[in-house]
Amino acid sequence: MTPEMLTLFMFGGLLIGLFMGHPLAFVLGGIAVLGAWFGPGVNTLGILINNIYGNAMDNYVLVAIPLFILMARFLNDSSVTEKMFDAMRLLLANLRGGLALTVVVVSVLLAATTGIVGASIAVMGMIALVPMLKYSYNKELSTGVIMASGCLGILIPPSIMLILMASYSPVSVGALFAGALIPGLMLGVMYALYVLAVCHLKPSYGPAVPAAERAQTSTGELLVMLVKYVLPPMALILGVLGSLFAGIATATEASAIGVLVSFILFLIFGDRKASTCYRTLIEASKTTTMVMLVLVGATAFTGVFSIGGGMDVIHELVMAMPGGTVGALILMFFLVFILGMFLDWTGIVLLSFPIMLPIVENMGVDVLWFVVMVAVVLQTSFLTPPFGYALFYLKGVAPKGVETLDLYRAVIPFCGLIIVACILMALFPTLVTGLPSLLLNN
Repeated sequence: MTPEMLTLFMFGGLLIGLFMGHPLAFVLGGIAVLGAWFGPGVNTLGILINNIYGNAMDNYVLVAIPLFILMARFLNDSSVTEKMFDAMRLLLANLRGGLALTVVVVSVLLAATTGIVGASIAVMGMIALVPMLKYSYNKELSTGVIMASGCLGILIPPSIMLILMASYSPVSVGALFAGALIPGLMLGVMYALYVLAVCHLKPSYGPAVPAAERAQTSTGELLVMLVKYVLPPMALILGVLGSLFAGIATATEASAIGVLVSFILFLIFGDRKASTCYRTLIEASKTTTMVMLVLVGATAFTGVFSIGGGMDVIHELVMAMPGGTVGALILMFFLVFILGMFLDWTGIVLLSFPIMLPIVENMGVDVLWFVVMVAVVLQTSFLTPPFGYALFYLKGVAPKGVETLDLYRAVIPFCGLIIVACILMALFPTLVTGLPSLLLNN
């Protein structure tokens, strides 16, 4: 099979397998075996086994993934999230769109502490969507801000996605965390400004919390709530990111610090039941296993694709784009966006990085900037139909009356904001490279 035919066969088989509803990890692995059989030959499978062990299973950086997942589960099961939301909701009670703005703020805090999109969206959907609809918030604004803000979990560090990206690129975890921090916070600010602007132009979209309900909590009680339920997650963020940026700990060591602090929060705010702790460990193990299986399947897929000459086909396609380097970059970002409609971020990173990063390095483009740009574009992978996972997460917990078409319409303005953020990062690369230069070169 020629390299061109192998490229069509492997990516066509990938789409067919996904549309049939099979798990991504097994589709990737199965297509890799079939690609090896019809392409470079079955002897390739021996090379793949060595690649899987050397590049994935023996990668020390990846130890941080199960630790950060466990940290997220402990924090999620401590119930501090719901209490944090109540405190922020009352703080912003007199503001139009205050509930939607609270969703953005709490989601940013969750993104910096848990990093699990499904958990963030499900929690916000359960504790925020019903009150927002109860207070006559616009349905599309309510659902859109929950889904878009919840997706920040894969961008704002400490992020599992960024760790995986660092392990497949020449960029360190610390540099990638620093590079993604400002774009992640910038997106959060853009979402908040959008909420404020919409609710200012159309007050009926986000009315303030009734004064009678706000009066039930005194200022002193509100301050106690803020100190008790907002400061602990902030301490967790500072403990993890501070130790990493200060050079005190590596990403793996920082993740261990995060597990310890989140376990303490679980003991303070959670129910402290052995059954809850057991369920937390089981759920963390399931998530870790899923990520690792996808990693193994994608390593096999890209290995066969590379040996069979598919990398050269993609390289020639990208370099043939009009516009030189700019045209090639636009094509690569567009491909990532299209893949986001069908794959989750894990599969996209593991499939695209081995193909795209060598091209980017040959063009002389800053790899850190490119990786963070891909991370921002991948925000859309959770929002765009037909396989936008955020849509399914929220639909699963949404009350009656919230239809799938409502969710599709709700994500449109937020996808637009993500594109605006990408344009700003392209025009002002220091938004990505400035903080790593400041923190890591001194």
